[in-house]
Amino acid sequence: MTKRDYYEVLGVSRNATEQEIKSAYRRLAVRYHPDKNPGDPEAEEKFKEAAEAYSVLSDPERRALYDRYGHAGVSGAGTTGGWSTTGFGGIEDILNDFFGFGEVFGGRSARRQAPQRGADLRFDVEISLEEAAQGATRTIRIPRLETCHVCRGTGAMPGTQPEACPTCGGIGQVRYQQGFFSVARTCATCRGAGRVVRTPCRECRGAGRLEREKTLEVKIPAGVETGSRIRIAGEGEAGERGGPPGDLYIVINVREHERFERQGSNLYINVPISFAQAALGAQINVPTLDGAQETLRIPPGTQTGTVFRLKGHGMPVLGGRGRGDLFVSVTVVTPTSLTREQRRLLEQLAEIEDRDFENESLMDKVRSIFS
Repeated sequence: MTKRDYYEVLGVSRNATEQEIKSAYRRLAVRYHPDKNPGDPEAEEKFKEAAEAYSVLSDPERRALYDRYGHAGVSGAGTTGGWSTTGFGGIEDILNDFFGFGEVFGGRSARRQAPQRGADLRFDVEISLEEAAQGATRTIRIPRLETCHVCRGTGAMPGTQPEACPTCGGIGQVRYQQGFFSVARTCATCRGAGRVVRTPCRECRGAGRLEREKTLEVKIPAGVETGSRIRIAGEGEAGERGGPPGDLYIVINVREHERFERQGSNLYINVPISFAQAALGAQINVPTLDGAQETLRIPPGTQTGTVFRLKGHGMPVLGGRGRGDLFVSVTVVTPTSLTREQRRLLEQLAEIEDRDFENESLMDKVRSIFS
């Protein structure tokens, strides 16, 4: 049977780039894969045809021969009945990317044998608002897995070494032939590691790592807020098979303050004032987060809910310069108990206010008539 042109098989032009060829092949592999088309010989044939075309066009030298001589130029060594053995690498990539067959084709087992980075760790630290404003230092104790100091992570007793697994020969997989595919499964003896420990380390019992507690001193910068994360590189768990350690993340939680409320770099506080202070005006002392007092001028006629701003008395900006502001909201407080003198004076004030309101009402009526 006459073979179809490889470019036609993949649906690309003769000037297609390497990426275009690979993308076209992936689309066809997804569409005609035997597992998606069980019992369909036509789909299986198209799958083989696409793989054959890709095995030639993905190789610059073989593609050049094909462009010059056609199928005759690539029908020599390295192919069997038009099927190139070099095409299987591409097939495994497709299956790993689109079907998750890493276990079947060795991708996952291969990753197990490689050095693995240690896990990242998280530690939560609670601080006060004052500490968030000034910065703080905390001494923490982190439980984590560390490399065994006896076997240095090999899992074997000193003087011995892990050996290649006798079942899989150190590959970490056992391969079976199932029809069209050569299927690889994780070796049950070494569990994909590719090696076995004949004489386990007595300290870690062959694991290569031990749980230990590490004491660290953590510096918390000024300006942090709830949810801020501090990364300490290399202080996570130890890696496996010589892999690098993970990182430690310190997550900050700032406790709520009794008097101050925080919004970003600004602080808010509510201050009570007397009726006389509100009516006549006054100068009051406002507490700040650092424990000092700032003088605030209250103008005559101030109402409850009026907000004043004290610049530069808020929180420091994390990783930057300057500080936020302190916003002061005043509440006019009505006294709940009065002395005789206070009552007498307030009653006199009430009489004056009543007359003022009555006169104002009369004048309003006069204005209404003449308008």
